[in-house]
Amino acid sequence: MFCFNNFVEEFKERKENLYSAKERLQNIVEDAKTNAEEIEKVVKKWLEDANNEIEGVKPLENEIGKNGKCFTWCPNCMRQFKLSKALANKSETLRKLEEISEKFKTVSHKAHLQPIEFLPSKEFTPSESSKEALEQIMKALKDDSVNMIGLYGMGGVGKTTLVKEVGRRAKELQLFPEVLMATVSQNPNVTDIQDRMADKLRLDIKEKSREGRADRLRHRLKEVEKMLIILDDVWEDIDLKEIGIPFGDDHRGCKILLTTRFEHICSSMECQQKVFLRVLSEDEALALFRINAGLRDGDSTLNTVAREVARECHGLPIALVTVGRALRDKSLVQWEVASKQLKDSQFPRMEQIDKQKNAYTCLKLSYDYLKFEETKSCFVLCCLFPEDYDIPIEDLTRYAVGYGLHQDAEPIEDARKRVFVAIENLKDCCMLLGTETGEHVKMHDLVRDFAIQIASSEEYGFMVKAGIGLQKWPMSNTSFEGCTTISLMGNKLAELPEGLVCPKLKVLLLEVDYGLNVPQRCFEGMREIEVLSLNGGRLSLQSLELSTKLQSLVLIMCGCKDLIWLRKLQRLKILGLMWCLSIEELPDEIGELKELRLLDVTGCERLSRIPVNLIGRLKKLEELLIGDGSFEEWDVVGCDSTGGMNASLKELNSLSQLAVLSLRIPKVECIPRDFVFPSLHKYDIVLGNRFDAGGYPTSTRLNLAGTSATSLNVMTFELLFPTVSQIVFTSLEGLKNIELHSDHMTNHGHEPQKGLLQRLEFVQVQRCGDICTLFPAKLRQALKHLKKVIIDSCKSLEEVFELGEVDEESNEEKEMPLLSSLTMLELQGLPELKCIWKGATRHVSLQSLAHLKVWSLDKLTFIFTPSLAQSLPQLETLEIEKCGELKHIIREQDGEREIIPESPGFPKLKTLLVSGCGKLEYVFSVSMSPSLPNLEQMTIYYADNLKQIFYGGEGDALTRDDIIKFPQLKELSLRLGSNYSFLGPQNFAVQLPSLQKLTIHGREELGNWLAQLQVRTL
Repeated sequence: MFCFNNFVEEFKERKENLYSAKERLQNIVEDAKTNAEEIEKVVKKWLEDANNEIEGVKPLENEIGKNGKCFTWCPNCMRQFKLSKALANKSETLRKLEEISEKFKTVSHKAHLQPIEFLPSKEFTPSESSKEALEQIMKALKDDSVNMIGLYGMGGVGKTTLVKEVGRRAKELQLFPEVLMATVSQNPNVTDIQDRMADKLRLDIKEKSREGRADRLRHRLKEVEKMLIILDDVWEDIDLKEIGIPFGDDHRGCKILLTTRFEHICSSMECQQKVFLRVLSEDEALALFRINAGLRDGDSTLNTVAREVARECHGLPIALVTVGRALRDKSLVQWEVASKQLKDSQFPRMEQIDKQKNAYTCLKLSYDYLKFEETKSCFVLCCLFPEDYDIPIEDLTRYAVGYGLHQDAEPIEDARKRVFVAIENLKDCCMLLGTETGEHVKMHDLVRDFAIQIASSEEYGFMVKAGIGLQKWPMSNTSFEGCTTISLMGNKLAELPEGLVCPKLKVLLLEVDYGLNVPQRCFEGMREIEVLSLNGGRLSLQSLELSTKLQSLVLIMCGCKDLIWLRKLQRLKILGLMWCLSIEELPDEIGELKELRLLDVTGCERLSRIPVNLIGRLKKLEELLIGDGSFEEWDVVGCDSTGGMNASLKELNSLSQLAVLSLRIPKVECIPRDFVFPSLHKYDIVLGNRFDAGGYPTSTRLNLAGTSATSLNVMTFELLFPTVSQIVFTSLEGLKNIELHSDHMTNHGHEPQKGLLQRLEFVQVQRCGDICTLFPAKLRQALKHLKKVIIDSCKSLEEVFELGEVDEESNEEKEMPLLSSLTMLELQGLPELKCIWKGATRHVSLQSLAHLKVWSLDKLTFIFTPSLAQSLPQLETLEIEKCGELKHIIREQDGEREIIPESPGFPKLKTLLVSGCGKLEYVFSVSMSPSLPNLEQMTIYYADNLKQIFYGGEGDALTRDDIIKFPQLKELSLRLGSNYSFLGPQNFAVQLPSLQKLTIHGREELGNWLAQLQVRTL
């Protein structure tokens, strides 16, 4: 009996130990997922095994309970012996499994993301020339005898856009496991090219020497059996070995596609296939021009002139687009003047290529048509950055303020808005290009060449030598007396001149070697300077004592000393000390800068002291940025100079003009009692120890992590809640719902605030175990502007949206439907979730929802009500995994006594994934199949109860001719269960004319499935 008890105790201990090990590893895995990392397969397998073992011991536990009573009075030795043996064996299994978990050094690795350049793009507009070139390139890629392909054509003809399309199709057709792309440009930077490739390969190159880096990259690339490397914008012969690209006999599986403006580059690089990208034909050019000029067929007179103007653009897309947009909505006289200008222009050529002349002439015309001098100034400022550079709009703003595009009385934010408007105007006429983030812009290299030509004129006086690998100051200019702006960013200058005389210089942008000591007399002859940006090097601020007109000083990764000399710069409006690791404290003298509007100490990881009342004395401060690991040692109350060390958050209340704030507060104890954040326009505020603020705030974001909701004084945030657009809760104990106990917030003794969370657009909730309903009915008005919702690992959540009832006579019924702005919804790891939307859905519309992903929702029985399914015109992705109780994607009855007028349809649905839904009876009704015209990928796995994917039930309106047709379906993956009857009723044919990949896992009924398929050619 005593031995048996020992077996029981050991068994219980082993089970608890395994459970603890599983929970610990699961938490690490969740953190890794938060960082978008991919979990190792062995870790996933271990977690699955651990779950199975923990669930599998329940019969043994039941047996212990039964036999325990029996053993007390009438022990059965044989049963006791068998149970003891079973417990011993199970204990050993649990022990071994626990030991395995201790051997995991890492649980994840960086996910292999699809490169942004190979995502589908609207920029690729097929023409006869581009179609012909694309066909030649794709044919060459499939030819084993060709390993080097050259695409050549004049600048602005669309070579980059075309090779991006090639890369996208090569990935889509699975011609190559890896497709890499790097821009070489006029002044190739081997290190940047290597880093770009290494980043896409998830390779960490630690070697410092050029040879070592090349060898490391070559070794990694040789591990890939087949790959395509696209080298864009090649201006001269490049040494592939120097970069580390294995080629020819060194790697037969490597193909290279390069683009260049010069045919001779294709010859000298020994391209077996040379492809010429011609300009557009006259008709194609006119069509493109008319679209961008906004011409209608009825504008007969303008169309006549338009043909003449388009002809002068010589079929060059960049010229056609820029001139077309410049002349949009202009008068006939302006059109005729433009036509004559293009015909008669003597604009100087910048390259020894005759046809280029017309491109620059066209760009000059577009430039002349810019309405505002501010827009022109912003345009020339963009050429200060290196070629192919992602230009940060925030950097442009800071340079523009010092350059004179800022009036003394206006806030920095107003200047930022004016820069933004100028950028939008330039993007509209294609003189600038947008990026995926919206926080950067790009300049086409042909446009940049033109901008430099304009900026170098006597009117502007720019000298631009950015990103060309300089190590010394360019002394080719005998005199710098006429220079107003010098850009040497993107270089690594190892020396700077002393006593250089630049009497008119207003803007100086430098990037120097990190070990360079900037000479003390470097800036003596630059007394008119208003903007100085220095990246790298070591600088004594005493060297700027005569630069008293400085308005914008930006020091990046710079070793700074003698910061007390900043007090001499009394006109300073912008002070940026970003990632300056030498700064451990800010001098009290910064508080004397009475004109300072923006203070940025982002990334100053060693900054541990800001003197008391330094921040509070900056009365004109509008923007304060302390993020990305910078200062966080806030004192609770602050002290005077004799008793205290650091600034207090209360000082923020002294800044009446503060509008933008970025900071992190590591713990609740740092917040003074009765402190209330001021009203702000933009902010990124982090409370807790899991996340950090970084970068310039582009919205109103609040992140609360790793603390207790009950420990917060919610009044601290009461002025922020009406404006917050993004909110993130992570491991917040006691959080009941999204409102964070807002009922108890008062406006300094008055009634509770109205309009809380009215601007909410993004919500992310992770590992908050006390939430039952995220959005209660009383806050349903907060759902109107909501765009993205992500919920992960909230063990008590039962419903996401509690919709409640709406009074038909109230104004609410007539207002914008709830959730009408929602574009993305992701739910995972919610074991108690019973429904996503609770209550009446007739006043809800999912008209904007594009992506819905649900995973591991153990109690969810349906996704949509019939009325909700009517409002999904934008849905592109529907992924449902591990929802064991799910019976219907669309519930059969609405429950609201409403008449549903027609079968629902998802006209834009491209990806459908259903996996691990053991009780799902069917996916959609067969009558819905015609309403899925754009479905491209369908995957159905592990749905053992599925009778038909598309169910033809009683009274269901069947499709025409008993045919299910998916015209765009390219990939179909199915794992058959014994109950499957295929996509629809057995008497139906299934037409898949675009199918490229078919994967079916199954046994007996495979022949019946294939017989139902009608495909063109796989």
